[in-house]
Amino acid sequence: MSIFEESPFDGRAGDEDAPVVSPRSASVLIVDDEPQLRRAITAFLTRRGFDVESVPSALDALAHLRNRRFELMLCDVRMPDSSGLELLPRALEIDPELAVVMLSGVDDANTASAALQLGAAEYVVKPAPFAELEIVLLRALRERDAAIRRRRARRARKVELSLRTVELEAERRRVREMTIAMVDALINAMEAKDIYLRGRSQRVADLAASIAEMLELDPDIVEDVRLAARLHDVGMIGIREAILHKPGALTPEEYDHVKDHVRIGVEILRPLRHLGPVLDYVHDHHERFDGTGYPRGLAGEAISVGGRILAAADALDALTSSRAYRGAVSNDAALETIRHVVGKLIDPRIYAALCTVVQRKSALVFVDPAVAG
Repeated sequence: MSIFEESPFDGRAGDEDAPVVSPRSASVLIVDDEPQLRRAITAFLTRRGFDVESVPSALDALAHLRNRRFELMLCDVRMPDSSGLELLPRALEIDPELAVVMLSGVDDANTASAALQLGAAEYVVKPAPFAELEIVLLRALRERDAAIRRRRARRARKVELSLRTVELEAERRRVREMTIAMVDALINAMEAKDIYLRGRSQRVADLAASIAEMLELDPDIVEDVRLAARLHDVGMIGIREAILHKPGALTPEEYDHVKDHVRIGVEILRPLRHLGPVLDYVHDHHERFDGTGYPRGLAGEAISVGGRILAAADALDALTSSRAYRGAVSNDAALETIRHVVGKLIDPRIYAALCTVVQRKSALVFVDPAVAG
């Protein structure tokens, strides 16, 4: 008679009391140093439809696990060469999907807790009826199958998410290429109205991006600053040519009309919601650090960082470019002129970065993907 309460050899081997669960041909590895017990469990599980192998030690178990895949391991806790608790993590390292049921002749809560924490699916105290043992094994196998399905579902979701991410990135690139094409059309239309504006958007974009780089801003912000600089004067397309070409000073009414280019530009760009912070940068490029700018009278860091950068880059390019009413000045002269409005028109930190960029002649040149391709 084995230490289990039913013997597989007495004609009453649990057939009449079999659990209402269909047996399956799962592969099971029995690890126990008691030969009689191994033979008894092997005979019972084989009759119930399992594919069973048995070994007397932890070392033998590791060798079997490396050579063959098992779905379940039924393992004794106390063995001479190595305990089942020592074998358990090593077995799961070989096959993380292995379902493990621990056997112990001692009903010890600490040992049971340790086994479950190490990854065991079940903990069975000997003696136990074979019918109950089968129920435990089948329950462990069902949980193993459920865990595998969950892992496969997670992997499938991960693959789906990865594919979706690739699709979204492709869509983002497509939208960006369309935006760049539209930007070029708008800029060409704007610059065609005024010879003095030709090339200005690209110059300001290169300089503004260089300032953003010098400030060590995130690359995405640098790119947003660059795009905003290319777009910042697009509203000039709505300004009367007579005012744009006027060689003398503007009247207050004419100046108010020129200032309206910010509103016009934002209205033109507002449908392009994917531009995100670029719209804020365009909106803020005529705000002043002391709060006396337009259109909203923002001050200090209430002005977007892109708007503050554009104000500095725009000021330098305006001074170093010819106009109908004046000639261009040198970079040094322009920086000196701007120095007098630092803290008023320009953010001091951004002015310092502007000086460094100009002095090092390190303006970055960005190439549009549509052109580079």
